[in-house]
Amino acid sequence: MPSRTSTNSVPRSLSRRNLLRFGAVGLVGVGGGVAGVRLLGSPGPVEPASRAVQAREAARRSTGKVVRQRLKAAPTQVDLGGRTVQTWAYNETVPGPVIRVTAGDRLRVRLANELPDPTTVHWHGLALRNDMDGVPGLTQEEVASGGTFEYDFVVPDPGTYWFHPHVGVQLDTGLQAPLIVDDPNEPGDYDEEVVLVLDDWTHGWGDSPEQILERMGRDGMDMEGMDMGGTDGTDGMDMGGMEGMDMGGMEGAPSTQQPLGDDTGDVRYPAHLINGRLPTAPVTFNSSPGRRVRFRIINAGGDTAYRFAVGGHRLTVTHTDGFGVRPVEVDTLIVGMGERYDVVVTVGDGAFPIVAVPEGKPDPAAMALLRTGAGRPPSPDVRPAELGGRLLAYKDLTPVEAIRLEPAQPDREFTLDLQMADGGRRWLINGAAYGDHEPLEFQSDERVRLVLRNQSMMFHPMHVHGHTFAVVGNGGPGARKDTVNVLPMETVAVDLQADNPGQWLVHCHNIYHGELGMMTTLSYVA
Repeated sequence: MPSRTSTNSVPRSLSRRNLLRFGAVGLVGVGGGVAGVRLLGSPGPVEPASRAVQAREAARRSTGKVVRQRLKAAPTQVDLGGRTVQTWAYNETVPGPVIRVTAGDRLRVRLANELPDPTTVHWHGLALRNDMDGVPGLTQEEVASGGTFEYDFVVPDPGTYWFHPHVGVQLDTGLQAPLIVDDPNEPGDYDEEVVLVLDDWTHGWGDSPEQILERMGRDGMDMEGMDMGGTDGTDGMDMGGMEGMDMGGMEGAPSTQQPLGDDTGDVRYPAHLINGRLPTAPVTFNSSPGRRVRFRIINAGGDTAYRFAVGGHRLTVTHTDGFGVRPVEVDTLIVGMGERYDVVVTVGDGAFPIVAVPEGKPDPAAMALLRTGAGRPPSPDVRPAELGGRLLAYKDLTPVEAIRLEPAQPDREFTLDLQMADGGRRWLINGAAYGDHEPLEFQSDERVRLVLRNQSMMFHPMHVHGHTFAVVGNGGPGARKDTVNVLPMETVAVDLQADNPGQWLVHCHNIYHGELGMMTTLSYVA
């Protein structure tokens, strides 16, 4: 990978609003003489190292246990199952090592950066302390090549999470790994557990992520179908119980056959993996007939949503993005980039494919193997009938009582228009790219509503750092999530409680859309 850092991830030219976050009242110096002025007595951003952030961390419930880990981010050679590639990885494995803690434990991870470029670690989905969130230029300085940094925080909530860099398009290398946070009150209604990391692969095989980003910034998107990027539409179609306008068969719109629309990504990957293995040499999970297996599914892909199924089995969905839902039985589900689902399967007798098909792409699928008895393994290109069965929708997800966000009138409401510009060379929020954006300001203890209006013909998995939100609609309290797929021309509203002070990123988890501008900031002010 070329030694280059995206200007979107680490702004070199700071906007007026970005300047404000660096200092106290008065004159603020940044980067050798650049300065901004805050008016005396006016609200200012709650900085990542502020007393408010420290006080919130001190108030978290703690087990008193400290879990220590070491991460080395470095170039390495990995075998994907018959194909050896040069990539970047944590501790020389893809995916990286699973970090496992219990909610309330203090996690201390020492990162050693042996990459040729700066890097960070973002703890995806965790409502952790702001100065440990891993966003350079916003919550921490980037960790220089050859440098070290210790992440140190109390892990607040149980669930399925993961970690990855937040510098440029490093996520689309091998730098990703699971973080599993155990629930001390786990009911334990399963016998075994399997962690599945789904990933689209190009690094060391096809074009590098930096080459892909450069090409997109130069040439834009593959313009198939109808270009709606410049429309003023404010509503979308009614999908998954969300409010919106039925698009009435508009070309390229989501449909039963194409639930994300007909343009689901800009990158065609040479391979897709489950736990770092190709379908021709799949990772195999052994069990016994009749046992209940909990699958923790993580989509670590850069540009690909996956349709997931286990051949010959139904899936009982129990969690989304780490938080519990009332169990619902389906045949298949779509996992957007950054999303996670936990499902329980009562396994049969034989050898069964675990399949992740790139949704809306002609790419080869990813596959793993579940074996409980004798039988020939399935073909690498198998497509189980379950893929065409009952598909999970957001309207099917009802939060369990213990974690539901009680309805309340929003104190603040922000509309985020998700827009394509310049033929896909830029992706914007409210007409601005990250670095030129206006942060969304509010205060602690407020109820905040984000109205996500997709004004493009591609879906966007929108991720909020440092919080979970409740999806608005469904006739009742919506599922608690941190990443939600906003379909073409659709409007989705989410509510969050402002209980974790600091400066937090909101962005599309299509890594290329984010790097081309589709990011903004939730800014606590005091």
